[in-house]
Amino acid sequence: MAETSSRRASSSVRRRAAHRARSEDHIMQLDRKEFLQALGAGTVGAAAGRHLGAAAPDVKPKKLERDAIKGATDAVARFVTRTTLADLPADVVQQGKRCLIDGFGVILAGSTSDGSRIVREHVREVGGKSEASIIGTRLRVPAGKAALANGASGHAMDYDDTQLSTTPDRTFGLLTHPTIPALSTSLAVAERVGASGAGFLEAFLVGFEVECKIAEAIDPDHYTRGFHSSGTIGAFGAATAAAKLMKLDAAVVKHLLAITASLSSGIRVNFGSMTKPLHVGRAAESGVFAADLAAHGFTGGDDGLDGAWGFFQVLGGGADLDRLIPALGKPYAIVNPGVSVKPYPCGSLSHPSMDAMLKVVVDHDLKPEQIKAVRVRAGSNVLNPLRYKTAKTELEAKFCLPFLMASLIVRRKAGMAEFTDAFVASEAVQRMMELVTGVFDREIEAQGFDKIRSVIEVDLVDGRRLVQSADQRYRGGPDKPFTRAELRAKFADCAQLVLRPDRIEPAIAAIESIDRLSSVRELVSRLVA
Repeated sequence: MAETSSRRASSSVRRRAAHRARSEDHIMQLDRKEFLQALGAGTVGAAAGRHLGAAAPDVKPKKLERDAIKGATDAVARFVTRTTLADLPADVVQQGKRCLIDGFGVILAGSTSDGSRIVREHVREVGGKSEASIIGTRLRVPAGKAALANGASGHAMDYDDTQLSTTPDRTFGLLTHPTIPALSTSLAVAERVGASGAGFLEAFLVGFEVECKIAEAIDPDHYTRGFHSSGTIGAFGAATAAAKLMKLDAAVVKHLLAITASLSSGIRVNFGSMTKPLHVGRAAESGVFAADLAAHGFTGGDDGLDGAWGFFQVLGGGADLDRLIPALGKPYAIVNPGVSVKPYPCGSLSHPSMDAMLKVVVDHDLKPEQIKAVRVRAGSNVLNPLRYKTAKTELEAKFCLPFLMASLIVRRKAGMAEFTDAFVASEAVQRMMELVTGVFDREIEAQGFDKIRSVIEVDLVDGRRLVQSADQRYRGGPDKPFTRAELRAKFADCAQLVLRPDRIEPAIAAIESIDRLSSVRELVSRLVA
């Protein structure tokens, strides 16, 4: 519930906080000395992904390191080769179709971005066999290149779904963007081998599960070091999806996993640039590449995930294998804990704050000229990734807290129409961004990083202050999932950028009946311009 008050900040603490909030740096951080003092006192976590504070549940991951990490490679290989669509519960299949609707929608939308256009131009210049389709176009290219282009498009808008974590030791309670790597590779390989819709769906769901359980198992340090897990771990989802369609046996899948571990890449310094979605495209392409090599007898180490030199130790510093070996398919991550479908084309960590800002604007019918200042109080897990103090491009805008608030104030929306270079550069938005500040809040920081917490404070020119706490039950999340109508509407909004209006409903119908299609090419034919 919103709390409205006309009182001015009278205490000295409030005055000092307001003064600091207006500092020229905009994003308020602890200075190094303060941070180290707080760290020593136990009020700030050693890593951004760790759960903090006295209220934190007593969750202690069973972290294994170096040679103690064993059995993961074998477990994944067995799961991939033994699992069939017939084994999957009905709710897993149904949720898989929902993820495909969302995934194909954001691929279509993302295909219109400049970065996706550049990737397609590269793919066209390289040339090669006509094996698989680039969604939204009539271009057919080698399967690996189709996976690259579709994967990059799927993450280009930062509009694809997010994996939820089962435990509170992960930043925001979120992990990877699981759908696009597995989808892009499954589609490309399914087209190449002439698979049925059921075969495509089976491969997608197997790859999805492998990706999610590897993400759960690896130590949170993987992400906090700066690795982009959707790229690094997404490659395993892509590769195992390809393995399923290519009917690789367990021994070959073990080589595949080791090859994939060496191809895994993506670092967070590239957030806010065209390279962030490229991480996902490369993950999808690497999945095809690794599977093709393994299928032809190319070898990797026996334990690509395990041991002192395996993926978990080298890129993550350890793993909790209880979250992987006995957990594959028990339950399936796609339904428990599930995924978060995005209502805005930007990072999930900003969505609760955006919902809170929109609520204040709508409830009080605010106009831009009424705003004197906006402060978003949050912990470092929210403020640090939103790295841009002001945005000049739509890519920067996705990681710019002042823009996200400004868009909702100026237009009461933050959709694809708002994430354009022209709107970001508009005078109204640039002026409003100057009034928005991110403020480091120690109390919120101390509550931990498992949820996306923030408080919005809006000062009006008439002297009132409006306060709204962000609702952790954000739209699209597990507590407020999209309805079928909302999901179909999101697909339509994305697809209309590429498809004719009369092609949108048949495309949705084909996805919803994917397991009954004799060929995946029937679906692809409905997703080209």
